[in-house]
Amino acid sequence: MSETRLTWDDTGKRFYETGVKQTVLYPQDESGAYPKGVAWNGVTAITESPSGAESNPLYADDIKYLDLISAEEYGATIEAYTYPEEFGVCQGEKELVKGVSIGQQDRSAFGLSWRTVLGNDVKKDAYGYKLHLMYGGMAAPSEKGYESINDSPDAITMSWEVTTTPVSVTGGKPTAIITIDSTKTDATKLKALEDVLYGESAAARLPLPDEVATIMNAAG
Repeated sequence: MSETRLTWDDTGKRFYETGVKQTVLYPQDESGAYPKGVAWNGVTAITESPSGAESNPLYADDIKYLDLISAEEYGATIEAYTYPEEFGVCQGEKELVKGVSIGQQDRSAFGLSWRTVLGNDVKKDAYGYKLHLMYGGMAAPSEKGYESINDSPDAITMSWEVTTTPVSVTGGKPTAIITIDSTKTDATKLKALEDVLYGESAAARLPLPDEVATIMNAAG
């Protein structure tokens, strides 16, 4: 029986992922939905930082019996030069009167979407992209450093540590993150999803995982 020998670094198969763009903020309403998305300009980095999923070994009969794995938590860090007005309530701000806000208030949950570029050695950055959808985010207080303007001016970079609460999804455990690969999905169905995420005939909104699956499984 003949078998094909493994090869490495074939033309067209040298893949990479880079960049972050088209970030959208979706404040969560009281029903748990994300009904109104707003563009988030000035995002410079989004760093995913999952935690948990740690092994807890059990022993019996003087040997290792099995491993119990702890629950996995999804977290992220957002870095940006600015943030949309709607993010104020997500970082504990409350407006007293127009133009006057106070801090240390209750924080609202939010969702997020952003795109990263998929490239390869042939098409470069035009190969494709990934859509990332995050649910149940809560932003922790973060530092904001102010410095005197000098001969090397620079803009303040803000950052937020984000924890999440996962949402239910049919066919899997609750999740706080969905990733869609444009190179593996139907272009028409992906556009239908993006019309929901970015707004087309209605305001931009973040669909819950089951609706995402319905859109991407639609006939036609």
